[in-house]
Amino acid sequence: MSGFFSKKETQSKSRPDGKVLSCAACGLYKNAKSPRMEPFGNFRKGILNIGEAPGEQEDRRGKPWQGKTGRLLQKTYEELGIDLFEDCLNINAVNCRPENNRTPTNNEINCCRSTMVSKVLNKYQPKVIVLLGNAALQSFIGYRWIGTLGGIMKWRGWEIPDQEQRCWVIPTFHPSYVERSEREAMTIWKQDLQKAILKADTPFLRVLHPSIQYIKDLSVLDSLHGNASVIAFDYETTGLKPQAPGHKIICASVAVDEKRVYTFMMPKTKSGSQPFVDLLTDPVISKMAHNIKFEDNWTKKRLREDVQNWTWDSMQAAHILDNRQGVTGLKFQTYVNFGVMDYASEVTPYLKATSGDEKLYGGNAINRIQELLDQPGGEEKVLKYCALDSFYERMLAMKQIKELDYDFLPF
Repeated sequence: MSGFFSKKETQSKSRPDGKVLSCAACGLYKNAKSPRMEPFGNFRKGILNIGEAPGEQEDRRGKPWQGKTGRLLQKTYEELGIDLFEDCLNINAVNCRPENNRTPTNNEINCCRSTMVSKVLNKYQPKVIVLLGNAALQSFIGYRWIGTLGGIMKWRGWEIPDQEQRCWVIPTFHPSYVERSEREAMTIWKQDLQKAILKADTPFLRVLHPSIQYIKDLSVLDSLHGNASVIAFDYETTGLKPQAPGHKIICASVAVDEKRVYTFMMPKTKSGSQPFVDLLTDPVISKMAHNIKFEDNWTKKRLREDVQNWTWDSMQAAHILDNRQGVTGLKFQTYVNFGVMDYASEVTPYLKATSGDEKLYGGNAINRIQELLDQPGGEEKVLKYCALDSFYERMLAMKQIKELDYDFLPF
């Protein structure tokens, strides 16, 4: 006999598998001398340091950063003009000591985030959060991140204006890593901590939502000729490559400036899409995209036109600015530059083909986007996602142009 409530309705909101994230579910408190260690520090500068977990000395004394690595952090901050315990607040991703100082598990990190770390964030509202190592990275970013998180080597050095927490986030090495590494690690670590100190006195970068204009009559785009010097545009398509039969451009978006973006389903007739084609072939208007090869190929194959005046590829520029692996994707760049964590989770699963088709057809496989379009509200979700892609592409490109000091561009 079925019950009154479905499994989904009775699941924990913090854990979709139904398990509650709690101290009881973690269990580390049972063997700790100082269980549920409280945050420590007078927080005068508004800097919150998140470490990994208490060690033997911390557990015995009941406060963070009391051992050898803590003394290194304290000394390094002191050299930079900061008192670790007067100017900062200090907490760990896991606030009970794991047995034998082992690395905490993701489950332990998730439990402690739910029971302690998130409450500290909400109570103290830090100006800057310094994420010291992989456990801190997992605690603050990992549970919100869609896709592969990667480690601290990928994330360190970025100055992230996290829009959800409304503070600057500086990921960097854990002091234990610096202690056992070559001198170069100390130099990089000091640079990262210096960034955090400077950000404590830097106004937070608020990123405003764009005005998304959903249009059906593309003649609205005619007004951009002579009035727009640069646009970014983006496609959502049925797959990665346009050559196979059955593939088509589902929708497109055009970001005009730092406020406006147009988005529309691709018309089925040539006359209906002509205003968009005219825009792409206008030699006066500069064009931007994130990985222009994709939009260029689809334009050639499905619209049978060549884009005129390609000016900027924000993916290539991201690679020039930082050549680490895994950092050039638009979603990663949008977060580390503008602090916008997730605008894609409702759409991303449908942009992939089924595993069988992908294995059989590779890049020519047809994805599942039609499934989303057939759902109530699906079309609007796809259009909004497409609009935000081009909007952040344009924002990112304009920021990169300033960083790379390209003063010869016509805008």
